Amino acid sequence: MPNGPRTDLAVEARDLWQQGQGERLEGLVTAREQRQGFNVDLVEIRTEQAAKKLCKPAGRYVTVELDALIRREEDAFRRGCEVLAGELRRQLRLEPGSSVLVVCLGNPDITPDAVGPLTAEHVLVTRHLRERLGEDFACFRPVSVFRAGVLGTTGAESAELTAAVAERIRPDRIVAVDALAARQLSRLCQAVQISDTGIIPGSGVGNARSALTAETLGVPVVAVGVPTVVDAATLCADLTGSEAPPEAAELFVSPRNIDSRVRGVARLLGYSIDLALQEGMTTEDVDMYLGGCFT
Repeated sequence: MPNGPRTDLAVEARDLWQQGQGERLEGLVTAREQRQGFNVDLVEIRTEQAAKKLCKPAGRYVTVELDALIRREEDAFRRGCEVLAGELRRQLRLEPGSSVLVVCLGNPDITPDAVGPLTAEHVLVTRHLRERLGEDFACFRPVSVFRAGVLGTTGAESAELTAAVAERIRPDRIVAVDALAARQLSRLCQAVQISDTGIIPGSGVGNARSALTAETLGVPVVAVGVPTVVDAATLCADLTGSEAPPEAAELFVSPRNIDSRVRGVARLLGYSIDLALQEGMTTEDVDMYLGGCFT
């Protein structure tokens, strides 16, 4: 895609277009609604022209705001998981028995980039159980988890490693989880974007790697991401209304309590993926299985 605003969120790209152009964009469909007390924004890019204008691949992007969780509303975690799980199911379009590979992207040693690896800790892994104890686990969907790491520590692109794993285990769908970059501070660790377009790791921070998409992997890919950083140059320009100094281009801003916030949102993502993939499961069930019943 061409260079555009430094944000991974389609909802922000839409807002920037509307602010700058003030006109309707053909091929762009947007909507806003509430689901179980959570604000949900839909951005659907239907044409290549709209994709070029917004600097985003054509597809369906849904952003769920986590304000109810931040306010610690009653039962907000369960409701949030169900909202995210419902959207995941919609975009995955799974058949009964379809297998899923959950690819967790990012560097566990860099907190703002650890959303993927931390999410992996909360995903129920069932493929091996289906294969070895098929009768006992027949009601579970086969799910595998792969922590892809980063180029600097593995020497291989995440997309290359994912392609190798996918070729070996042949999943029917892939869910890719990663940290994102936002344009607004208010969205850091407070929004989740789910899209059916796949993902380009590092694109939001100007370090784009090979893409994980249906075209590159041969399997439909649904991307799940949470913004954890804002580009300092963008932030400076927004706050002051003037051009940022050149050195700001190499800086990124994250919340002071980023460690606890990333861990909290990773748990939310993991549980949401479990509810989406395992029919009839509840957050209480996930608590039980993650407590030691799955080995």
